[in-house]
Amino acid sequence: MGQQVNGITKKYENTSIITIIEDLEETYGYRFYFNPVWLEGRKVSIETTNASLTDFLERLFSNTELNYYLQDANQVILLRNNIVYTELPNGFFKELQSTGNSNTVVKAESVAPIFYDFENTQQTESLETMRVGKSKADNGNGPFTVQGKIINGKTGEPIADLVLRAKGTGKRTITSGNGTYSLLLNKGTYEMEALAMGIQDTKFRLIVYDSGVLDLALNESLEQLDEVILEAEAIKNVEDVNTGTNQINSEESKNIPLVLGERDILKVATTLPGISNAGEGASGFNVRGGKTDQNLILLDDGVVYNPTHFFGFFQALNPFTTEGVDIYKGSIPPQFGGRLSSVFDITTKDGNMNELKGEASIGAVTSNIALEVPIKKDKASLIVGGRTTYSDWILKVVDDEQLKNSEASFYDMIAKYTHKINDNHTLRGSAYYSKDKFSITNDSLYNYSNRLFSLSWDHKFNEKHTGKVHVTNSQYQFGIDYDGQANTDFNLGYDVTETEFKYDLNYFHNKDHSFNYGIAAKLYDINPGGIDPAGNESQVTPLHIPKERAIEGALYIGDTYNVSPKLSFNLGLRYSFYAFLGETTTREYAPGLPLSDATLTGETEYDKNEVAQSYNGPEVRVSGRYFIQPDLSIKAGFNTAYQYIHSLSNNTTVSPIDTWKLSDNNIEPQLGYQYSLGVYKNLKENEYELSLEGYYKTSENITDFKTGANILLNETIEQEVLQGDGKAYGVEFLLRKNRGRLNGWLGYAYSRSLQKFDSEFSVERINNGEFFATNYDKPHDFSLVANYKVTNRYSLSTNLIYQSGRPVTYPVGSYRFNNADYVLYSNRNEFRIPNYFRWDIGLNIEGNHRIKKLTHSFWTISVYNVLGRNNPYSVFFVTEDGEIKAYQSSIFAIPVPSISYNIKF
Repeated sequence: MGQQVNGITKKYENTSIITIIEDLEETYGYRFYFNPVWLEGRKVSIETTNASLTDFLERLFSNTELNYYLQDANQVILLRNNIVYTELPNGFFKELQSTGNSNTVVKAESVAPIFYDFENTQQTESLETMRVGKSKADNGNGPFTVQGKIINGKTGEPIADLVLRAKGTGKRTITSGNGTYSLLLNKGTYEMEALAMGIQDTKFRLIVYDSGVLDLALNESLEQLDEVILEAEAIKNVEDVNTGTNQINSEESKNIPLVLGERDILKVATTLPGISNAGEGASGFNVRGGKTDQNLILLDDGVVYNPTHFFGFFQALNPFTTEGVDIYKGSIPPQFGGRLSSVFDITTKDGNMNELKGEASIGAVTSNIALEVPIKKDKASLIVGGRTTYSDWILKVVDDEQLKNSEASFYDMIAKYTHKINDNHTLRGSAYYSKDKFSITNDSLYNYSNRLFSLSWDHKFNEKHTGKVHVTNSQYQFGIDYDGQANTDFNLGYDVTETEFKYDLNYFHNKDHSFNYGIAAKLYDINPGGIDPAGNESQVTPLHIPKERAIEGALYIGDTYNVSPKLSFNLGLRYSFYAFLGETTTREYAPGLPLSDATLTGETEYDKNEVAQSYNGPEVRVSGRYFIQPDLSIKAGFNTAYQYIHSLSNNTTVSPIDTWKLSDNNIEPQLGYQYSLGVYKNLKENEYELSLEGYYKTSENITDFKTGANILLNETIEQEVLQGDGKAYGVEFLLRKNRGRLNGWLGYAYSRSLQKFDSEFSVERINNGEFFATNYDKPHDFSLVANYKVTNRYSLSTNLIYQSGRPVTYPVGSYRFNNADYVLYSNRNEFRIPNYFRWDIGLNIEGNHRIKKLTHSFWTISVYNVLGRNNPYSVFFVTEDGEIKAYQSSIFAIPVPSISYNIKF
């Protein structure tokens, strides 16, 4: 026995715990019993004055999972996670008898120890045991937060969308994009499963004593990859509280035949019910009956105004660098705002931090390459991608004589740098640029471009509180360079630029409440357009429309509220505010009269940054989910939103020459409301996913134009703009097969999109002030996407698309006035072009799947519009010999074959 100790007076600076224990044994005669492996590499700083042994040990092991037990005054037994109980809590045997289950963790007057059913445990397969937390006498039975990060054990990359679940409990979670997770579990023993695409199915035993961190490094696998990832999404389909959400991984587009063999997640999106466009060659999307300008398209948090190339045939996103897209068309989370219909949240991959990787393709129209470059092992990486086209040949096969003599080209580039400072801080920076040039006629060269910069900082305050700072800047430009025969050469252009700061925070309060809150501020700079003479001989008069500036901001908060295991709500509130800023001159008109030069009453000038007009209002975001059965749920949602920026177009479909206009004193912001209700069911152990969802939307102050309006370079554009009401409603059905040789989905949507422009003045009234169909109203929309895996290397894929013809305005007669003939047109959008039908097929041929190969490759052979159906894009009318004749224009009236070669290394 050592000497008796009245107190311990010691000071250690960054000293090994093992060294401290050895010093205590030598100085005071204590004897410690422990496994040295538990303390390897652990150092602490501690200073005490006349401390008792128990006080000293409490401080020494406060940040570890170790407990201690005093055998006598001088013998110390160290325990990992556990506590030595000298007596059982009061009432322990009574409660144990009432449960009839020796595995039950009992909460009596104090904490009960964890017991194991050794007989049952020995009958199960051998599992590795992992422990979380430190057992304490007063920490209760939970629930406790188990969290951490899961990485690929070979590459060190985080594993996203991995399902981690406790078997037999219904407790599960899915890792985020950076591999982190959080799971609530009571004290006790669990059999855990980890499932993800490309990762071996992993099982282990987990003993939970208290909240703590569990990081995992898992092994890669090439077995049952598709089954695992699709099962995770099927689970989310039923469990997610939000209505009207879809996720598309970039890899999903690999086995879907698209025009000219290009992988395109945005085109894949249009095969889902509720998302469509006006037709082949049309840019933009119409989501649940909304206009194309009502979609917020984000790339790494920055806005992309035109995400397409080549008249809408290709996405302006590199498929090799794109991780995926989250689509919100029903319940939009409160952190998103500024658009009425939907959010497309597109993310770029983080580069590999451990080895050089790449992917390239050569196709009929484009070539593409992407490289992942490690900058510093486990710390920093860079991913870069570039794509260009040699697409002029495709114009030669288009069924349009004018287009056959045209030319077009495009390219895009993207780079993303990721730097992991430590486990609590990560920086990401993205830069993106795309450029299109095309000439429809010999004398005009059109061009448009997107530019985007994005910087984000992810940081973790503690295990429950995280934040993300975004700073983005994006710009969209359009221009026309005209070089004609006469002295009318000119250069025309406009651009829209926006800069945004956003601070988004997440706080996990407890298992029932998880908060998302933050602040956002955005500055708009719009150059509505200008025209200048090109060359010294041009007689064009310069004209420049005054620039517009505005600021848009928002405060928001959301709460995921778990009322019970069956009932959960997402409760969100966003308050947005907007100010139209000077330097500007606003025009005032006589109230209650149409806007025209005749009703103009005055003008007011505002200095730079002076507020000329402001708007604000609350936006409610509420959704709920109720489990009828574990694989059957019902969801409902209500959503409101303001939109302060408008696209101005008097074309049938969206086009690059559409301009953008900010809300001011004459053009009010749009306001939308949406109600949604749906039923979601999984069948055959998540092999099949079934959903049926209905919605009803109303909107105010949507824009349209007077007949014959001129919107390009119009100094008094408000005199041409009409604002009215809209409504849309529909039912969406989706059946998806997630596993097996045959997989894919069948979608159908019945929907209507209507608008009304009414006024006591005929000049501001359309179709007698009654509701009429929008240009993109397609009541029936059916799509079938299927992929059949013949072998591990060969697969067949197909698309089948059917849509109702969109509305058009036809001439219905003619009349003579003042010795001149005039055409009499029907009500706007009273007729429809023929229905649209298209069938595509594809063959995918992969190389062998040996792991130790320098490269992996595959071929894609596809035929777009295999039936050669002459689907009309538009109908137009000309007068020939005094007669009005109708013609229809098609984009692809013949089958379009393509072949592409892809390689990974």
